[in-house]
Amino acid sequence: MSAVPDRGRVAIVDYGLGNLFSVKHACAHAGLDAVITDDARVIGAADAVILPGVGAYADAMASLVSRDLVGPLRDAAASGRRLLGICLGMQLFMGESEEFGHHRGLGLIPGRVIRFQAPMGEFGPASDRVRRPLKVPQIGWNRIASGADGWEGTLLDGVEPRSHMYFLHSYHCVPDDPGVTVATADYGGIEFCAALGSNTVFACQFHPERSGPAGLCVYRNLARVIQRPETGTSR
Repeated sequence: MSAVPDRGRVAIVDYGLGNLFSVKHACAHAGLDAVITDDARVIGAADAVILPGVGAYADAMASLVSRDLVGPLRDAAASGRRLLGICLGMQLFMGESEEFGHHRGLGLIPGRVIRFQAPMGEFGPASDRVRRPLKVPQIGWNRIASGADGWEGTLLDGVEPRSHMYFLHSYHCVPDDPGVTVATADYGGIEFCAALGSNTVFACQFHPERSGPAGLCVYRNLARVIQRPETGTSR
C-alpha cells in the first residue's frame, strides 16, 4: 500500500496506462512530493490528483472501473481539490469518446473526444507547395496559443505565448462550453483544444513532463497553488 506523502500530497493515479515515472520526476523537479498509487484512500487524502495516460480510451475506463477509481476521481473534482489530466487523462475527463465505438468517460467536463479528420500539411518550396495528408497520430512538437484572456490565473501562467509542447494523440477533446478552453493548437488546419480548465480541474492534451521548461511551468504552478493556496489559480 502506498503512503500519503508528507508534503505536497500529490497522488499520481496508477491504472496501468501512462508514463507515471516521468510525471513523478516532473513533480519532484517542481518541489512536490508525489506518490504513484491506485489506493482510493491515498487519492482521497491528497491535495492534488494527477491522471496521466497513454493508450486506448475504452481500456483506460475499464481499468479505472475495475480498480474502483472512478468515484475517488469524481470526488476529488467535487471537493474542489486540484485535479490535473494529461493526454489520455484529459480525454477521460470528458463525457464521452468515439474512439473505436462509443464510450462513456468520467463526465467531469461536458463534451466529447473525436478523431482528427484528414489533417493536411503543405510540403515543398514556397514556389511549388503541395498539400498532402498528415499522419495520425500527431507525434511531436506543436505550438500552443492562448485565447483573448491569456493564461494568467491558470496552470499555464508564465508560459510564453506560442510555446512548443510535445503531443502524442490521434483524438482530441471538444468541450461543450468553448469557454473552458485555455489553449488551442493547430494540426493540419484543424484547431483543437490543447488545454482546458474549469474551477479546480485542469487538463492538457500535450505532455508537460516531456515539454522542457515550458511544460515544467505546469508543475511549478501546481506546486504553488498547493503550497500557497491563497495565491492559487482559478483554473
